[in-house]
Amino acid sequence: MKYEISITKTTAPKEHPADESKLGFGQIFTDHMFLMDYSKEKGWYNGRIVPFGPMPIHPASTVLHYGAEIFEGMKAYRAKDNTIRLFRPTENIKRLNNSAERLCLPLLDEEGCLDIFNTLVELEKDWVPHSDGTSLYIRPYLFGNDPHLGVHAVKEAVFAVICSPVGAYYAEGINPVKIAIESQDVRAVRGGTGYAKCGGNYAASLRAGERAEQQGYTQVLWLDGVERKYIEEVGSMNVMFKIAGKIITPALTGSVLPGITRKSCIELIKEWGYEVEERLISVDELFAAAENGTLEEAWGTGTAAVVSPIGHLFYNGKEYTVSDNKIGALTQKLYDNLTGIQWGKIEDKHGWSVKVCEA
Repeated sequence: MKYEISITKTTAPKEHPADESKLGFGQIFTDHMFLMDYSKEKGWYNGRIVPFGPMPIHPASTVLHYGAEIFEGMKAYRAKDNTIRLFRPTENIKRLNNSAERLCLPLLDEEGCLDIFNTLVELEKDWVPHSDGTSLYIRPYLFGNDPHLGVHAVKEAVFAVICSPVGAYYAEGINPVKIAIESQDVRAVRGGTGYAKCGGNYAASLRAGERAEQQGYTQVLWLDGVERKYIEEVGSMNVMFKIAGKIITPALTGSVLPGITRKSCIELIKEWGYEVEERLISVDELFAAAENGTLEEAWGTGTAAVVSPIGHLFYNGKEYTVSDNKIGALTQKLYDNLTGIQWGKIEDKHGWSVKVCEA
């Protein structure tokens, strides 16, 4: 099922960035955005692409008072064959719907949602940057918009998509980052919203992130919310460790976001012959490996940064260096292969790269 989409083009197009090396992340936005409304009676209706700009919202809107909101993150790439491509977009749509179900928000039709992404990206294709390491970041989000107070399942909602040409997510780029393990705050608990991509999860992480930054660390590594001993996520990314030749990553127990880059890394790593363990890993096990030299590599995975090597880990007053504070061989191979597929530099044997249009 495809949604009807009307298009109103801007009469005042913006200038494109002259220096793509200074794009940053999420600071510049394209000329247009997508909006679509929902009501319990009508379902989804009034799909439209309009000039980018402020949107009206009722002061009593559900999202403002009760945090009824979810989002996704994905990218469009200018490939070597002169096409614009998305990376595993149906995985994003499935996760968006999983998040929507958890927060009692309306679901989207997968085929219709993909058509929305394709239509908007094709309209904005000139905004997809050309330089290595750059892309067009796509932010779909869905929020409750009931115009009255009261805690209840959403009856009115808005689905929106905005786009931003971006460079590296971290200032360090592909260089190793410093991570502090958080011992006070928790990100999520099983049975909560940890597996959903909702704004509240990220807002609750900011205090710990600020503390880490003040101490000179890029991000925090979260422990589980019950026993405070098992590794869960690093900042807004999944995390993986190479210990004594094996790849270990926290299991998806309901409090960890099921990352699409995480899934892609696991599939590639298994193809390359490594043993992969998705299981609970305690902070004690991790630091025992760091002390005895069997912690060979550590890295975060996510759409924004793709793969981010970890060079330092800090916990309880001790700091450990990982892989001599250099990107490890496997981390580099993952980055090269994932970005190679995304930018069409190497053969995509998995069908992950989806063509949108000619560039």
